Amino acid sequence: MEKSISFVAFDGFQLVDMAAVSVFELANDLPGGPYYQIQLLSEHGGMVRSSSGVQVSSAAFDAHECDTLIVAGSMTPTASTPGLLAFLRLSGAASRRTASICTGAFVLAEAGLLDGRRVTTHWCAARELQRLYPKARVEEDRIFINDGQVWTSAGMTACIDLCLAMVEQDLGVEAARAIARKMVVYHRRSGGQSQFSALLELEPKSDRIQLALSYAKRNLHKELTVDELADAASLSRRQFTRSFRVETGQSPSKAVESLRVEAARAMLEESNHSVDVVARETGFVDPERMRRAFLRTFGHTPQSVKRAAKLVAAA
Repeated sequence: MEKSISFVAFDGFQLVDMAAVSVFELANDLPGGPYYQIQLLSEHGGMVRSSSGVQVSSAAFDAHECDTLIVAGSMTPTASTPGLLAFLRLSGAASRRTASICTGAFVLAEAGLLDGRRVTTHWCAARELQRLYPKARVEEDRIFINDGQVWTSAGMTACIDLCLAMVEQDLGVEAARAIARKMVVYHRRSGGQSQFSALLELEPKSDRIQLALSYAKRNLHKELTVDELADAASLSRRQFTRSFRVETGQSPSKAVESLRVEAARAMLEESNHSVDVVARETGFVDPERMRRAFLRTFGHTPQSVKRAAKLVAAA
């Protein structure tokens, strides 16, 4: 039996959030499908205008139950209409899963659906969400969070990770991987992964420096000398060192440490590997060296990161 997936839009919603529809569309093409019945809902039905000006067609709210209810976000959160809030309270209680994309979390919070739950949203709106709705437990540096029947995601393309995780829950990990490949998604980011990326923070300008950083990220288990990175960029050591600092504002060694810390944190949060194994796999080799890098970057130790992840998993 097909599961109903209802996306909820309103005037000013972000069109990029509709990329999530493609995840379920592609799931329907998998062997044994279709698995989902997809619809776009709005309070009054008809054409709904996005923040970009592009309009989409929608059906009006009705009283039927749906399996999964997903609320889109907007560029700037605004007060919701009484009709939208009433629909979410009724349908949210009846649905197996209720979710928000980006600032759609403000809509769920206004409806009272996030009280006492762990939630996330776009990083730039997370503190405002916590201020306005103190009963929610906002975690600003997460791609998505699943707390019981309520799912929330970070902004923009995080909606794809959220919906891939839903398909994985429904159809299994291989189905989610197949869809990710078709969508040309490098991999589904886990919910615990940071919204921030060391590569994005470095912002290299030239292809050669980007090549060197991509090489480093693929080979963090190695020593990664400056000469090795310069070879990956097809530059002399002197040219590479000068260009690297000009483009990123950092030395190669500092940038590699940032990549190692990011990879190590992900391994600690998402696997059962010991601190010693993580240090070895991410190129720190010495756990003490990794501990010092974590203190410089996060202000706490790898052990505390691992303990926090275990507590979250237990919760």
